Amino acid sequence: MAREKFQTLTEQMFYILLCLRRPCCGADVMERARTMTEGRVLIGPGTLYALLETFRDQGWTQELAPEGRRRRYQLTEAGERRLEEEVQRLLRQVEDYRQAAEEEGEG
Repeated sequence: MAREKFQTLTEQMFYILLCLRRPCCGADVMERARTMTEGRVLIGPGTLYALLETFRDQGWTQELAPEGRRRRYQLTEAGERRLEEEVQRLLRQVEDYRQAAEEEGEG
């Protein structure tokens, strides 16, 4: 059975959504993600703009009024919900790991 599209987010997807909790342009998203992750997650312009279009189609982001030549984006309420769902999924994974590690330690 095929997995539903966007059931889980890639790291790039996660950090783009996280960066867009406040309005910013694409260059800012790429820089924030790099800085936030100390260079572990790099997002190129092709990936970024393809995902921004996909996120817009999903209703997770919106384009704001441009500032000069810069196009700015921000999460919608649906995008905030999707980001929170992903955070909760990741926290459940961490908890599963902790439980498994405790059980192994008891054996």
